[in-house]
Amino acid sequence: MDTTGQDERLSTAERRRGELLEAADRVVLREGPGASMNAIAAEAGITKPILYRHFGDKGGLYRALAVRHTDALLEALRAALDAPSERRERVEATLDTYLAAIEARPQVYRFLMHPAEDSTTGEGAFDVGQHSAPLLRRLGEELAQVIAERVDLGPESEELARVWGHGIVGMMHAAGDWWLRERPCERAQLVRHLADLLWGRLAAAGDRVGGPGF
Repeated sequence: MDTTGQDERLSTAERRRGELLEAADRVVLREGPGASMNAIAAEAGITKPILYRHFGDKGGLYRALAVRHTDALLEALRAALDAPSERRERVEATLDTYLAAIEARPQVYRFLMHPAEDSTTGEGAFDVGQHSAPLLRRLGEELAQVIAERVDLGPESEELARVWGHGIVGMMHAAGDWWLRERPCERAQLVRHLADLLWGRLAAAGDRVGGPGF
C-alpha cells in the first residue's frame, strides 16, 4: 500500500499547524491573556473558521501552545538538573531556569496561567483551572520522575518523589506568579530563598547507587 501521499498530507498539515502556532505566539507576546482568535487568525492571514478547523476552539489552541511551551521548559529544566555541578547549584539552576523563562516571556506565561475572556468577540469565558491545571500536573509528574531517578528516598521513594515533584512545582508556580506581579526582590535573591526552603531533607538524602545524582 502506497502511503506516500498520506505522509505528505500529514507533513503539510503539521507544517501548517506549526505556522499557525508561530502566529499565535506573536499575538500572545503582544496581547497576553487577551489574545483573541480573531487577532490570531488575522496574524496568520486566514479566517477564524480555518483556525477553528485546525484547533477546534480557543481551548484547543491553548492546549497546543501549552504543550509547545511546556516541552521547551521541560527540556531546559532537565538540562539544569543534569548539569555537572553540586546538588545545591543544580537546585538553584533549576529554580532559576523556571523563573527566567516566565520573566523572559511574561505575556506567554500570563496567557497560559491567567487566560482571559475575550468579551469583544463573543468567544466566551475561558476556564483557567480547566486548562492550566493539566500543565502544572505534567510538570509535577516530570519532576517527580527526575527525583525518583536521582535521589534515594528509601522504601517510600516513589510516593515521596511524586509528593516532592508536585510540591516543588506548586511552590515555583505560586512564588513565581507572585514575584512576577510584585517584583519584591531580584530573581537571584528569590532563587536563593526558595533553595533555602528546599534545603532540608533533600540535602541529607543519599544519591541512587550508580545514578547521576541530583
